Amino acid sequence: MDSFSNAMTQLETAAKAGGIPPEELSFLREPKRTIEVNYPVRMDDGKIKHFKGYRIQYNDVRGPAKGGIRFHPKVDLAEVKALSFWMTIKNAVIGIPYGGGKGGVAINPKQHSRAELERVSRGFIKAIHELIGPTKDIPAPDVYTDQQVMAWMLDEYEAITGEHLPGTITGKPISLGGSQGRAYSTAMGGAYVLKEAAELLDIDPLKATVAVQGFGNAGMHMARILSRWGYKVIAISDSTTGIYQEKGIDIERAAKHKQEKGTLRGLGGKEITNEELLTLKADILIPAALENQITKTNAKDIKATAIVELANGPTTPEADAILARNGITLIPDVLANAGGVAVSYFEWVQNNQGYYWEEQEVLDKLEQVMTRGFKDVHALVKELDVTYREAAYILAARRLMDAAAARGAR
Repeated sequence: MDSFSNAMTQLETAAKAGGIPPEELSFLREPKRTIEVNYPVRMDDGKIKHFKGYRIQYNDVRGPAKGGIRFHPKVDLAEVKALSFWMTIKNAVIGIPYGGGKGGVAINPKQHSRAELERVSRGFIKAIHELIGPTKDIPAPDVYTDQQVMAWMLDEYEAITGEHLPGTITGKPISLGGSQGRAYSTAMGGAYVLKEAAELLDIDPLKATVAVQGFGNAGMHMARILSRWGYKVIAISDSTTGIYQEKGIDIERAAKHKQEKGTLRGLGGKEITNEELLTLKADILIPAALENQITKTNAKDIKATAIVELANGPTTPEADAILARNGITLIPDVLANAGGVAVSYFEWVQNNQGYYWEEQEVLDKLEQVMTRGFKDVHALVKELDVTYREAAYILAARRLMDAAAARGAR
């Protein structure tokens, strides 16, 4: 089952649990607009290569579309469609005035020079510029894109339009109107949600163990934050290997090793696979890598008390059912990893006002948003006796239905 089919299954399961008639959700089953482009880029050797790019604006009843742009060789329409749907749900769950969007270019950035990546970035914006903007659709970084890519994209957009419009793109460098705290906001938001969940589950940070699958931006920062809060991170992994240390991993040392070597190999401790990491005996499991990692095959072997999804779509619907039966609390991606888009929203607000906040103010506002989101979802968990994923989808669906009805669009 592909990611979009999984997403629709999640929606239907939640709708049934929440007593929402299927016909009420017809406006959420397909995207409002799908953009597919094929554009030429000159390579360093002078040859022209064409790249396939996508941008989906899934829904905008609550505000302009919002979502990242990823560079990955396996980017395709089905993946972008699922991700843009999840962004629609995510923004509604935490109550910020955005719809959902997502984009990507099918490229392996590791095979291209910096100059080629700049031309690919600018070319993509040239191809879609008429359909994005601070009141239409606001891109941001995603897998294998960063603040430098966003800077190139913003510069290209402003060159084309002849206007200074920093609110067109978020996740920018501070020097171009980026927000304080944006670099680690996804992890910070997840940590704030975990803080609330841990209190309810009687998990003591000073005694709890954590396993983090994926040591990219979100996973690394999450491990770093939780380690500082007193949690013992016993396992981390990247695409090459996993590392297990029963006494706890020095996360700062691991981050330095990863930066210098490009891999966690050689860090020390027992090397394990990404699959083995998922089933370790750890109090908290944090999938922060790719989609479809927890499946019907391995869900029965998971020993964690709580799972906090920092990745998009790491758990399949079949696995959700198994985890629920086994009493494992799962905080879903559409809530747990919403910190990134929350601070992107703050960046957009600051850009539009021309007034910028100090880092602590950003973090205080982020904690407010994430804590409120968790409490709203938890209230539905208790009221309807449903899972956290089902509650998050029910909450989002109700907010989207209300907005669509007010517009007469449903």
